[in-house]
Amino acid sequence: MKKIRLGIVGVGGMGRSHAISAKAAKNLEITAICDIKKEVADEVAALYDVPAFYDHHSLFRSGLIDAVLIVTPHYAHTTIAIDAFAAGIHVISDKPVAVHKADAERMLDAWKKSGKKFGVMFQLRTSPANRKFKALLESGELGKITRINWIITTWLRTQKYYDSGDWRASWRGEGGGALLNQCPHQLDLFQWFFGMPNKVRAFCHLGKYHDIEVEDEVTAYMEFADGPTAVFITSTAEYPGTNRLEVTCDRGRLVLEDGVLSFKRTEQNVSEIIAKSPDIFPVLSTWDVNIPVPSNDISATEVLTVFADAILNDKEPLVTGLEAMNELELGNAMLLSSLLKKEVELPLDAAEYERELMKLVAVSRYKK
Repeated sequence: MKKIRLGIVGVGGMGRSHAISAKAAKNLEITAICDIKKEVADEVAALYDVPAFYDHHSLFRSGLIDAVLIVTPHYAHTTIAIDAFAAGIHVISDKPVAVHKADAERMLDAWKKSGKKFGVMFQLRTSPANRKFKALLESGELGKITRINWIITTWLRTQKYYDSGDWRASWRGEGGGALLNQCPHQLDLFQWFFGMPNKVRAFCHLGKYHDIEVEDEVTAYMEFADGPTAVFITSTAEYPGTNRLEVTCDRGRLVLEDGVLSFKRTEQNVSEIIAKSPDIFPVLSTWDVNIPVPSNDISATEVLTVFADAILNDKEPLVTGLEAMNELELGNAMLLSSLLKKEVELPLDAAEYERELMKLVAVSRYKK
């Protein structure tokens, strides 16, 4: 079997985990490791018996790789991806695809000129529970969706966590907080399940519970063009946290909580009862439907295997760079709404958000 030669840039943390996943992919082989910290690059390269590089330019000139997996601090995703496309190398980036929409658009421009594949590591899409949830939404079984509520607060982080890297939780170093670091997977699932809203009003509290510059608590309200509304809540200061996605629909209520999927189904359409029932306070008959899910396993190896297959057989990655921009746009819109203290319409004005972000970067205490 032909294998794609993969280089990994950034192996200080998550890059090591993704390397293990890449090693398990049958159509990939790790052929180079790159990190700006020499001792880190040397250590991980020795584990896989491959050459170590200390800047991505040298790696791209080496001729040793067909594709690169980017697992660096967020701002570097854009520069490294653009350089990779210019060098004729396929790209798969860790989440988020970029810090802000304007940078993601620059990456997409470089990708379109390159003719190469562009994927993003959103491995929560491989979860059987998430796939079953998506299938139920698409089946029509729920009827029209009226309201969405997602509370995702299983992100408790201590001050020591934020202090573990001076770039963390700073506008200049990381570019955001819970929305950019902890929640991209949930924001990706949100847009995958429901599509994109057309209006966002959010309240993002900056450093409310920690000595940080960025948001550690968010409450966002969204509206969709065809009527449904949504609330998205996240925090890095709660324990025990909640991960509950609730969808109210014409045939009842669907809940995905901690990997368990349940459906309280009404025997009649709620909209018909509202319009036609002779009762002032009707009581509807419901069925408690427990939906079996074989497991809640998540596979980064599957994401990388599909990415390699996309290169080998001219298919699409599991999540393309183009689609990955949706979750980034959602997070950016929430932050922009909070910063401007007003409702924001989508599609997001990328230049406006970049201007507001750069104001925060200009006074950030982190210095590269």
